Amino acid sequence: MSTLTARVRAYWNERIHDVEMTSEPVGSLPFFDALDEYRFDKLRYLPLRVDFNGYRHRRVLEVGCGIGTDLVRFARGGARIVGIDLAERSVGLADRNVRLHGVAAEGLCVADGEALPFGDGHFDLVYAHGVIQYAANPERLVAEAHRVLKPDGGEAIFMVYNRYSWLKALSVLTRAGLEHEDAPVMRTSSMHEYRRLLRNFAAVRIVPERFPVPSRLHGGWKGALYNRIFVGSFNMLPRILVRPLGWHLLAFCRK
Repeated sequence: MSTLTARVRAYWNERIHDVEMTSEPVGSLPFFDALDEYRFDKLRYLPLRVDFNGYRHRRVLEVGCGIGTDLVRFARGGARIVGIDLAERSVGLADRNVRLHGVAAEGLCVADGEALPFGDGHFDLVYAHGVIQYAANPERLVAEAHRVLKPDGGEAIFMVYNRYSWLKALSVLTRAGLEHEDAPVMRTSSMHEYRRLLRNFAAVRIVPERFPVPSRLHGGWKGALYNRIFVGSFNMLPRILVRPLGWHLLAFCRK
């Protein structure tokens, strides 16, 4: 393991993404349900773009599964799920999340997405939403995802942060930091860079997503201005004009 990968692991072992958005006891059923509700309120586009019910009886690997929020959704849709994460703490919580929701996982383990412990052509889908930008070696992570996908019709879904986005611009303008800017690695990508990273896939479709919704994270006058004025004003703009400025670049790839 590289020194940088070790630092990434240590960082995520100390943090649970969005944990500040609930006061429920960590690891309880209300805790997992509260973070699921928050995630899919903040990322309202996600269940519209990703068919969590579309992989019944198919093998789905989530790289960087965190506490298992999205894995549970795939499992409810009948997928045969496997989750890996660098952080031991996250894998332990993901296991508890799966069991508390009464779904099954074929495997949950601590592993590095840049050196996947699976054979070639093993999975129907590799899903890594918000992982590449924090990886020590994103090229290697994508190559490993490509390797473990089935050769005929294997799919991958990735998400990275858009360098030329409304949220990045707003962060600079208001001097409000972005989530996890203090991580050992936190990259943004241009569309050109992203396509180059995914060049070994036979087909790639990239959709800019995540536009303003009311925030529960920020308070004070900045939060009030954002929620009461900015969100509504931005969303009145024709989506065709602002579509390239989405904070998330969601890629649908086929091997």
